Amino acid sequence: MILKDLAQILNAELDGNPDLDVTACATLDDARDGHVTFLASQRYASKLPTTRASAVIIADTSKRPNGLSVALLRAKDPYFAFRNAMVALHGFRKHPHEGIHPLAFIDPTATIGQGTVIYPFVFVGPRAKIGRDCILYPNVTLYDDSVIGDRVILHAGCSIGHDGFGHATHALPGQAPAHHKIPQSGNAVIEDDVELGANCSIDRATLGSTVIARGTKFSNNVVIGHGTKVGPHNLYVAQVGLAGSVVTGSYVVIGGQAGVAGHLHIADQVQLSAQAGVMADIDEKGQYMGAPSMPAAQARRVYNHFLNFDEIVKRLKEVEKKLEALETPK
Repeated sequence: MILKDLAQILNAELDGNPDLDVTACATLDDARDGHVTFLASQRYASKLPTTRASAVIIADTSKRPNGLSVALLRAKDPYFAFRNAMVALHGFRKHPHEGIHPLAFIDPTATIGQGTVIYPFVFVGPRAKIGRDCILYPNVTLYDDSVIGDRVILHAGCSIGHDGFGHATHALPGQAPAHHKIPQSGNAVIEDDVELGANCSIDRATLGSTVIARGTKFSNNVVIGHGTKVGPHNLYVAQVGLAGSVVTGSYVVIGGQAGVAGHLHIADQVQLSAQAGVMADIDEKGQYMGAPSMPAAQARRVYNHFLNFDEIVKRLKEVEKKLEALETPK
């Protein structure tokens, strides 16, 4: 593809030779002749003079640095433009087969929509429903009555609709207390355009449904407890855990290894930092961090004090000594 055609696909302003051949995308460091790269953060601007790429996608407000000869593609959203360049030059994974692989197990009562690809060793249980144009990679498990919408991607090892963690601790007459299993009679629902990374676990609800709403994307090893309702277009990084009966709003972003206690509500457009621990409702959008979680500005002050704790204690002891000296009768 020549650069002029790529610029048209990206809806980008081209500053450079329109007839350059481009064949692939690469990072600023790894790019070579024929490669397209991107600059979405000024943190990496120092790499521009040394990149060997044929073209760089940059913000439409950026000026050409002095002495830089590489072609520029100016776009309103450089990262999204880079995504579109990846689609144009690389495309998505080509599946080795169409439809259902013979080594997958599909219960006769399950229903599967047109265009869905199911890899080897997938298990689809009784009465499960899968929509159109989905992809289920190897070793995905859909328990009975699970519902999958259209264009859903489930990566290897995902488990959908297994029993939630529900037990009643009770001592029967003459016996020690024991944890008695509660039947999990609900199901799990994955709505349209959801993508779950490898080894995600979505519990079925005790009653009703555990829901992952439309457009939500998970990285790997995300765990969702029974009865939780994940809102539309959430983004969760690896090893996030939500306990049961949590409700999240739209466009919630949760960093890696963060956890949310059960029966809590998280408002729209909340961003939780990595390893945040949410122990109370969050009713206002914004950035939160820490365990227990708190507004990011407050957390930074708290951590600054924590990092200087030894010095603070030392100064406090000095003040106490001075006060004692003042109070001691002469």
